[in-house]
Amino acid sequence: MGRMTEAVKHILIINVIMFFATQLYGEQMFQWMALWFPKYMNFEWWQVITHMFMHGGLMHIVFNMYALWAFGTPLERIWGKNKFLFFYFSAGLGSAALYTLVNYYYFNEGLNAIVQAGYEKSQVMDALNSTYGANLEQLKSVVNPRTIDNLKTAFYTPAVGASGAIYGILVAFAFMYSEAKLMLIFLPVPIKAKYFVPILIAVDLIFGIGNVNTGVAHFAHIGGALIGFVMMWYWKKNQFNDKRWN
Repeated sequence: MGRMTEAVKHILIINVIMFFATQLYGEQMFQWMALWFPKYMNFEWWQVITHMFMHGGLMHIVFNMYALWAFGTPLERIWGKNKFLFFYFSAGLGSAALYTLVNYYYFNEGLNAIVQAGYEKSQVMDALNSTYGANLEQLKSVVNPRTIDNLKTAFYTPAVGASGAIYGILVAFAFMYSEAKLMLIFLPVPIKAKYFVPILIAVDLIFGIGNVNTGVAHFAHIGGALIGFVMMWYWKKNQFNDKRWN
């Protein structure tokens, strides 16, 4: 890959600094910087950006930063710093948007089910905000337990990580270097990028639609990939003028 490009280097440095700051300040950093559900008390507008620089563990940041370096560097060399940054943060914002929309779906599904069982919306919100959802557990006898669990997960679980933006980068790499051969750790067989990336996205889609609890924000990945695809398709179709970014 050669020398690390400027934007990739700066993004990587900020992520590493934020990771070590999180090790020092723990929960306080997550309260401030992770992306919380908009109706939750920890939510702040800046979290749609700051969550991209937060990571939940060492392997989380290692994999994301490796992917940023490996796939982002060749893209920045072609596009330049400004276009790369625009693409990266657009994919990250798309990731946050889809993740939040899916959480709204599960939140409203649970809220409506509880209201239909005879409770007021204000009672549900009070239970969520004051007892960390403990009072909702007793409702599992009258409301589908999975619906209650989905409501609580959507409300209390923040998103962290650069993965959404990275998935956008992966899609762009597959557009630009479709014949490049890549490998998965659990499938050590070279696969062309034009097949490798769709396989990754398909796995996320299957787990996301199936609502499989893997500890991964699958729809955040899909959101970043979707925005990445739309932008690459538009730029390719319209032969976007790169000089605008200089």
